[in-house]
Amino acid sequence: MSINCIRTAKVPLQTFAAAKAISRHRDSSNRLVSLFGSKSSPSFVTLRVASSMAYEKELDAAKKAASLAARLCQKVQKAILQSDVQSKSDKSPVTVADYGSQAVVSLVLEKELNSEPLSLVAEEDSADLRKDGSQDILERITKLVNDTLATEESFGGSTLSTDDLLRAIDCGTSEGGPNGRHWVLDPIDGTKGFLRGDQYAVALGLLEEGKVVLGVLACPNLPLASIAGKNNNNNSSSNEIGCLFFATIGSGTYMQLLDSKSSPVKVQVSSVENPEEASFFESFEGAHSLHDLSSSIANKLGVKAPPVRIDSQAKYGALSRGDGAIYLRFPHKGYREKIWDHVAGAIVVTEAGGIVTDAAGKPLDFSKGKYLDLDTGIIVTNEKLMPLLLKAVRASIAEQDKASAL
Repeated sequence: MSINCIRTAKVPLQTFAAAKAISRHRDSSNRLVSLFGSKSSPSFVTLRVASSMAYEKELDAAKKAASLAARLCQKVQKAILQSDVQSKSDKSPVTVADYGSQAVVSLVLEKELNSEPLSLVAEEDSADLRKDGSQDILERITKLVNDTLATEESFGGSTLSTDDLLRAIDCGTSEGGPNGRHWVLDPIDGTKGFLRGDQYAVALGLLEEGKVVLGVLACPNLPLASIAGKNNNNNSSSNEIGCLFFATIGSGTYMQLLDSKSSPVKVQVSSVENPEEASFFESFEGAHSLHDLSSSIANKLGVKAPPVRIDSQAKYGALSRGDGAIYLRFPHKGYREKIWDHVAGAIVVTEAGGIVTDAAGKPLDFSKGKYLDLDTGIIVTNEKLMPLLLKAVRASIAEQDKASAL
């Protein structure tokens, strides 16, 4: 099977009407100017593409890719074996599903968008799978991917070899950057949640000239109904599980039942104005965020509800539909945020009316390659709460720094 991918950061940009609209755009948003103090355009908040049809083909491909990858992950999660987990230099587990998910997304995007080279910035590469002793796990992944693609008529019964699989995984070795078009993928965001049987997400986004223009979150274990009770805009009383969130620049955010032909519903972030009535999300794993700092910020705001701790960018999806009002992420010192952990989730929230910044109130810049250069952490909330949240964040960080200096 021919796989047409590229692995460099510089991707020639074809002439898209949407790209021209982006380049011509100028920010006229008073609310953002008042929050950020200038008219420097955040990556995904101020850009507005003239036509909502501009990314229709890309969105359809992304939804198909993420949904099929989630289907593969669901199958593996039902029967996780200890041998599926390999060690990784940053100590996070890598599973059979991680590799399989990345291969599925790569193959679907390449097939659906075959008129252009595929630049994919993703978490995994095939190095471990090429080592001696990895043949069994490689064959298992190949079978999983073939079984998954066989459920999709457009693949016409074609069968991948192990070499095809390795090439598909390595399509994800692009470096990204400010030029051209780059897909950004976390094949399983929230791997520890996945292994526990809890929340995880297949997170796929698209960068155009360094700006986020599209995002899809497939969250197989997230209920269609709210996970935070009251104070939300999600009125569903359904007991169904599995959500697909998607957004394109200027067109809003939508949610539908994963792996279903159900009609999408437009969602919005919480409209809560009083911090005392707000609930906040943070990472389940203490290693991913400083819970003590988040607690200090919540206390300064007067938040009364306990934190909702869940894994993965499922938090972004839940926040986009109003399940909570605030998301705080403050990694330990020295940790560098990767773009695939935030690209899809960020546009899903901002297109639902939310704001995503670093701890200094600056918009996230996804044009620098695989890593985000940011101040201290990431904060997410609605327009009305952001000024209060920034004030509380700055005060709490200052107190923490003062205590550390003693």
